[in-house]
Formats: sequence, C-alpha cells, structure tokens
Amino acid sequence: MHHYPSMFGHAKEDSVAGFVVFLVALPLCLGIAIACGVPPVSGLIAGIVGGLVVPWISRSALSVTGPAAGLTSIVLVEVQTLGGINPFLTAVIIAGLLQFVLGVVRAGRFAALVPSSVIKGMLAAIGITIIVKQLPVAVGSDEGLSTMLSQHNAGAVTIALVSLAILYGWKHTPLAKLKLISPALVVVLVASGMAAALSSSPTLALDARHFVNVPLGGVGALYAALPRPEWAAFMSPAAWMAGATIAVVASIETLLSLQAIDRLDPLKRHSPPDRELLAQGAANAVSGLLGGLPVTAVIVRSGANVAAGGRERFSALVHGLLLLGAVLVAGPLLNRIPLACLAAVLIQVGLNLCKPALFTTQIKLGITQLLPFAFTIAAVLALDLLKGVIVGIFVGIAFVLYENSKRAVVAVKDDAGVWQMRFRRDGTFVSKPGIMSTLDEVDDGETVVIDGNDEYIDHDVKEVLATFIEDAEHRNITVTVRGIDLTHASAGGGH
Repeated sequence: MHHYPSMFGHAKEDSVAGFVVFLVALPLCLGIAIACGVPPVSGLIAGIVGGLVVPWISRSALSVTGPAAGLTSIVLVEVQTLGGINPFLTAVIIAGLLQFVLGVVRAGRFAALVPSSVIKGMLAAIGITIIVKQLPVAVGSDEGLSTMLSQHNAGAVTIALVSLAILYGWKHTPLAKLKLISPALVVVLVASGMAAALSSSPTLALDARHFVNVPLGGVGALYAALPRPEWAAFMSPAAWMAGATIAVVASIETLLSLQAIDRLDPLKRHSPPDRELLAQGAANAVSGLLGGLPVTAVIVRSGANVAAGGRERFSALVHGLLLLGAVLVAGPLLNRIPLACLAAVLIQVGLNLCKPALFTTQIKLGITQLLPFAFTIAAVLALDLLKGVIVGIFVGIAFVLYENSKRAVVAVKDDAGVWQMRFRRDGTFVSKPGIMSTLDEVDDGETVVIDGNDEYIDHDVKEVLATFIEDAEHRNITVTVRGIDLTHASAGGGH
C-alpha cells in the first residue's frame, strides 16, 4: 500500500510554486472562459475550485487543475445546444457525478486504450478550433473570421501583435531564467498599460466591450453575478449526453496530463488514476454548482508547478487561494485587461497544440498513424469532440484489424520444398482472410508444416485449418500441425 505524505510537508517551496502557478493560471482562466463564450468569472470560479477541492482528494503531488483549453469546443457547442449557460452548468454537475462513478469502478486504466494518433488528432483539432475562435477577438471584432478585416479595431490589433511578440520572444530574453515571472502575466501587464496609453487616441482607443468584465462590489456582487445551474435540466436527455461527453473527454485529458506530469516529477512518483477521477469528479460537480466551467488536470499549469520547484499538493491549494483573492479584491484591475492580449495567449496555446512538427511526425510514422490522426481532426472539426474521437478510434481499430488480417502468418518454402507456415501473432477471426490466402498458395502434392506454438489460435482459425487438412487428403498434400489442438474443430465451418 502506497504512503502519501502530507501536502503541508514542503510549505515554503510549495508557496513559491503556487504563486508562480497563479500567475500562469490567471490569464488562462479568463481567456478560456472568454473563448468558451461564457462570463470571465466562470473561468475564475473553475480555477478556484480546481485549486481548493482537488488537492484534498487527489494523490498527484504536482498536477494542477483548472479550466482546460481542450474543452473549449465542447463548451461552445453544448452551451448553444442546451440553450444557455444555466442548463450547461447542470451538464457540468452531471459530468462530475459520472467521473466520480468512473473513479469508484476503477476505470482510470482504460484511458490507455485510446490510440496515441487519435489523441494527437484530438489535440490538434482543439488547437485549430481555438485559433479560429480567437482570431476575431484578437482584432477586436465581435463577428467571425468573415468580418475580421472590415470590423477590426486598430488598437486591439496592435495589442495582440505586441502580445504575440512577447510570448514568442520571451525565451530569448534574460528574464526567461526567472521562474517567478510568467510571460503570460507580462503580456497582461504590458497590454493593460498599452490600453490605458491608447485610451486618448481616436483611432487606437478600445471600447468597453474589448475588456474583461468581472463583477465588482465584493462577495455579494460576485455571488449575484454567478450563473446558476438549471435544475429542470436534470430531466433532459440532452443535458445527460452533454455531461457524458464532458466526463469522457475531461477524464481522458486529465489522465494523459497525469502521465505527462509523472514523467516530469523529479522524484518519479506515481499518481493513482482512479483517485484522480474521484477528485476531478468532485471538482466538476462543485464547479458546475457554483457557476464555473468544467475542469481537468492541465499540463500548462502543472508544468509551471514542476519548473517552479513544487513538491506537494499544497502548491495547487495556494494557487487556488490566490485566484480567490484576485476575484474578491482585484476586480478593478482585472477589468483593465484587454481581451486581445488574452486572445494572443490562447492563440499561442492553440499553435502549440497543432504545431507543424506534429503533422510531419505523423506523416513519417506512416499511413497507419497518419490516417487515424487526420480522420480525427476532420471529424472533430466537422462534428464535435466526442464524435470525432470515436471516429478516430474506429479508424485506428480498422487499421489494427487490417494489419492482423495480413500478417498473422508467415509462410516460406524451404530448400527441401516444404512450406513452413508459422503464426507470428495470435490467430483470430480477423486473420482468416490472410490465412486462407496463404493456404491457397499450396499446390497439390506439396508438404506443409503449420506451427502455432506459443500463440493463441481461436476456433474460427482452427476450423479453417481443419477444412484445409480435410481437402489436403484429396490433393495428396502432407500436413503437419504443431502446437494447435484441432480436436473439436470441424471442417467446413471456417468458410
């Protein structure tokens, strides 16, 4: 039985790391909420809940939970489908309950069944969706891509370009060595200063709609402004379908992030996936109840936690407390943040998810990896995230079946003219076409040795072999079978 130390064992180191994670999380919480088309406060609530709920249940020392860019496309579609944010919050609560059940039945291990090509395709499609949705925001347009050029704001465009320059040039500056400084936070500060400086310009000034809008007036005003779940939606099949979609995708993203963070952990600790599902389920239920977005374990925040020297779950708790403080006391400062700079931060996130190197790598891996990857991207963009992943999984399975049908058996004729047929993987019903094609190459009067030692051979394949042996008697073919019990296999059943 694993022993998990107290989260308070390294309070000093974790306090510093938690502050760094807070600086990274603040602009992302705001930006993701805006990208999802919901009030910015819903993103902040999700980050607060992820920080204050998950550490008490999870046993992952370094993962940090919050609203995830990977769920942006789902939130956009489901809010519209369900008729607003209120019934959507009910779906978030349902997702949390379903995740909790997945943790109870120990379903965490099954995330490994999703092919890596499908996961990469899903992430690339999410990146493309984020970029497409954020480009109009970056130029100050309220419409889509089609009206960007005619309805842009020059000040917003300037702020977005400067923000992207900072984000991509940051690693080339001496400041990149300072762990306490987040490039995303620098972007927010610079952009806020630029917006103030441009306010007197008739051509570059931003309108009120180009800024973050967080409720002011303390706890009472914040509570009054929070959207509420619509309880009647618990009776809606559409809300349950949306909840199931969120639960599945959020669980996959969480468990993949968990694996990645465990690899980054200097102490090489293992995070129990089922316990993480319990923690994420509880957090999603609470987030939906309080008006927040769905949450997952997030690789960006978690990676910042590792880089800042985090040791235990206390760093995630500190980041949640700081987000809560920012919402309660720093509302006037948050409302000075231009949406264009948050769009730039999210565009960088989107480009990292669908970078060109990802596509070239899939091409180099061959068609069996490229096609599931490409089909997943196309299906996610044309349908939705869950349906796209399902399409990708089916394409991946089809390639596995195809490969098994072709290559289960190796057959060569030795120097003595004897066919040596060896199973190099399990012989199942999907292997039947390839096996039958190989057997058809044997001419009358030849000798065949069929070797199935150390491989599983199912009944369908045994019937194919029994039929071949029966026909061989009439064709003067000598057949020797090794390692396969044909006692109960009847001839003729394999055709």
